[in-house]
Amino acid sequence: MWSLRFISAEALVSHPRVAQQSLDGVACNIYPLLFKASYLLEQAEVIRVLLEHWPLEDFRLGALLRPNADHPGDLRDRACRACLEACVRGLADHVRRGGAGRRLEVADLTGIRDVQVQRCPCGKALGRWGRTELLARTCCELQGEPRAARRPVEVLADIFVTGGNFEAVLRALGPPGSAPLRVRCLSFRADSLRPGQLLHVLRLAGPSELRRLEVVHNVRLHAGHVQELLAQVGFPRLVALTLPAKAFDAPPASSATSHGEAALLTSIARELSRMTQLTELSVAFSTLTGKIEKLLGPLRTPLRVLDLANCSLNHADMAFLADCPHAAHLEVLDLSGHCLVDLFPSTFFRLLGRAAPSLRALTLEECGIEDRHVGGLILALSACRRLRELRFLGNPLSARALRRLFASALCELPMLQCVEFPVPKDCYPEGSAYPQDELAMSKFDQQKYDVIAEELRAVLLRAGRADVRVSTPLFGSFDPDIQETSNELGAFLLQAFRTALENFSKALKQME
Repeated sequence: MWSLRFISAEALVSHPRVAQQSLDGVACNIYPLLFKASYLLEQAEVIRVLLEHWPLEDFRLGALLRPNADHPGDLRDRACRACLEACVRGLADHVRRGGAGRRLEVADLTGIRDVQVQRCPCGKALGRWGRTELLARTCCELQGEPRAARRPVEVLADIFVTGGNFEAVLRALGPPGSAPLRVRCLSFRADSLRPGQLLHVLRLAGPSELRRLEVVHNVRLHAGHVQELLAQVGFPRLVALTLPAKAFDAPPASSATSHGEAALLTSIARELSRMTQLTELSVAFSTLTGKIEKLLGPLRTPLRVLDLANCSLNHADMAFLADCPHAAHLEVLDLSGHCLVDLFPSTFFRLLGRAAPSLRALTLEECGIEDRHVGGLILALSACRRLRELRFLGNPLSARALRRLFASALCELPMLQCVEFPVPKDCYPEGSAYPQDELAMSKFDQQKYDVIAEELRAVLLRAGRADVRVSTPLFGSFDPDIQETSNELGAFLLQAFRTALENFSKALKQME
């Protein structure tokens, strides 16, 4: 229920001209209320004026939009383009005004959650990349204005840099001292950059303050780059680190000797151990056979999130994971792409047993889990009483095995909220091979699948678990960052393919 204060605020901001004329008589502690009401109604004009005249020392976007006593609604999943653009433009107006009465010192623009369906009236989102570009462009404009405020406002932001906005971000971060808006990066995502560009922009982004670093997809790193990144830049407060595929491959110069690879891995592990707040590590699609103990052993803090999907783990790696200190603290674990139950049954089940008290999300995609493995999996999952999310796409399970798994295990997990299950193998032509490529994966009997999916939902319903969401997202869940930059990503891939063809052609000519 809304408070009378919020209802009054909503009534005022619904008339933008009246609201703007009334600001001089509004108490400072009413501004946060007016801001949330304006954001709810998408009154961009009012938002911009509120920011221009913001009378408090802090403006914290996420905190202002979260549920409170006046309005229990959570607006943090509204990445509304009109409202967010108004925030940044209002912030620019604020520093242009200057004056002795200006109190704003910190503008925290973090806390927005990017979702697939926008609930704002306009339905148009401004994603993390777009917010980065808008902030960078605004900073560059203010740097060229002589009247901009002498006392800068510190802006906390989640930054997403690609080749498309790299130059603008460099200019925004670059000038020391006199910038009216000083950007501090709390989280940093990089895609479609060269290694040199990544190092350059990270040095400017304030790595000593960085909490989360994601280097993904089309940033072509090898182990030498990773070692240089961690050793030369340094991230003392980093909590979460994501590295791209093949990030632990040996650099070309040392590919001939294993000694060079071992030294690099030791150096990387040493740098990771210096990050005393690191609790989340994602190194999916890197070949780490026999290297897990050397990589994770030196870490000083237990990991809560660990992504080792498609890392070609062996028995020694799994044995270390099952017995290491991290196991008892894991909340999110991804071991996709490994035949866990076939190759490492005892260590895998021991790992799940140790992680069970804390485990919230488990991903086991394309792990070769067959009908004959379901009994053991049921026993292992039964201990995971805090599990909220389970994903096991791409496993060759029949409808009968899925019904058994749902009835005997999933219905009994009290906190379970989300299940992503594979298309039953009954829906594919007999003898279909696993793991499947995208073409084979999409050629199944949709009508038969719909019937089986409904049966599985009925199993949950009979057990009183209608709250569990079940789905089969064949090509992955919604990723707002990829969705936003898909055009640039496609162009980057096309250029990479063209370059590869040119190199191949040159190699053929040299052979001739």
